[in-house]
Amino acid sequence: MSATVSKTNPGNFFEDFTVGQVIEHATPRTVTEGDRALYGALYPTRFAVPSSAAFAASVGLDPHPVEDLIAFHIAFGKTVPDISLNAVANLGYAELRFHRPVLPGDTLSTRSEVIGLKQNSNGRSGVVYVRSTASNQRDEVALDWCRWVMVHKRDVDAAAPETVLPDLKKALAAEDLVVPDGLDFSSYDFTAAGEPHRFDDYAVGEKIDHVDGVTFSDAEHMMATRLWQNTAKVHFNTEARPDGNRLIYGGHVISMARALSFNGLANAQLIAAINGGSHVAPAFAGDTVYAWSEVLDKAELSGLSGAGDSIGALRLRLVATKGRDESMTLRNDDPSTSSGTGGYQDGVLLDLDYWALIPR
Repeated sequence: MSATVSKTNPGNFFEDFTVGQVIEHATPRTVTEGDRALYGALYPTRFAVPSSAAFAASVGLDPHPVEDLIAFHIAFGKTVPDISLNAVANLGYAELRFHRPVLPGDTLSTRSEVIGLKQNSNGRSGVVYVRSTASNQRDEVALDWCRWVMVHKRDVDAAAPETVLPDLKKALAAEDLVVPDGLDFSSYDFTAAGEPHRFDDYAVGEKIDHVDGVTFSDAEHMMATRLWQNTAKVHFNTEARPDGNRLIYGGHVISMARALSFNGLANAQLIAAINGGSHVAPAFAGDTVYAWSEVLDKAELSGLSGAGDSIGALRLRLVATKGRDESMTLRNDDPSTSSGTGGYQDGVLLDLDYWALIPR
C-alpha cells in the first residue's frame, strides 16, 4: 500500500527558498467594478479619478481606471501562498512602479523572483527578498515591486543559506516614473476634485496633518484581505500568533492612510511609484489610525515622455499612527524612552515613501 501524500499546500518555509528561484503564482484575478465599490466601502477614499468616470475622461483616462492600490493588493495577494503563507511579518517595499492604469476587465497574473536571503540570528526564521511583477491579459506589465518578508523555518536545525542582500534603490528618480498614456491635467476641474491646491502650492519640507481618524475592526480588515485573496494565516487565525490577535494586513493600513490623506492632498490623484515602505509596528482591531504627510521632493515632469506641462510629481512621506500625533514626529531622539535615539516615535504604524502625480 503506497504512502499517503498530502494534497494541501503547507506554504514555503525559509529553507525552501533559493536565490534566483522564479515562482509563477496561481489564480489570475480579473478586476471588476465590484472591486471599486468594495474598496470605497472599506476605505474613505474620495480621489476624483477613481471615483468619477467623467472626471477621469476629462483628464485623458478613458476607460475609467480603478484605484492604483487595488492593483497592488490583487497582485500582492497572488504572492502570499508561495512567499508569505508562513510569514512572521511583511517588513517593507521598494522600487514599486505603476506602469499603466488598471481597468475593470483586466486580468492580473503575478510572478516573483527570489533576489535575497538572510537567516535571522535566532535561527528560527529568516528574511526573504523577492521582486514581483504583475501583468495583464495582454502580457503588459501593470506594476512591479520588491518586498522583504520574515518567514518561519520549518526545521530550526536546517543550515543557514549564504546571505545575499539585494541592492535596492532608496528612491526612484523622477525620470523613472511612468506617466499614463493620455493623461493631461490642463483642463483639470479643481472644484470637482475637492481642493484648490496644485503642484506649486506645496513646499519641500511641508507637513500636512490629515486630521481624520478611523478605528480598525476585525470584520473589515478580514473582508479586505479576503477580497485580495491574501491567505496569510496571521490575518485570520487567532491561533497563528502567540498573543491570539489577528494581525492587520499591512496593505490595509496603507490604503486607509492613503484614503485619509485626501484631506490636504486631494489633487495627488495617481500613485506613480512607491520608493519604500516600512510597517513599523503591528496594527490590530480596536486601533484608531490617523495619518500625516511630509513633502520630500518635487519634480516637474515636462521632460518626461507623455507628461506635457500640466503634470508634476510630489514625493511624499505618508505616516500612519495609532492615535493622532499633532506634532507629526517620525523619529524619537529621547534616549530615556523605549524607542531610544533615532528610533521611530511610539505609535507610528507605517512609514511610506511614494511619488504622486498632481496638476501644475
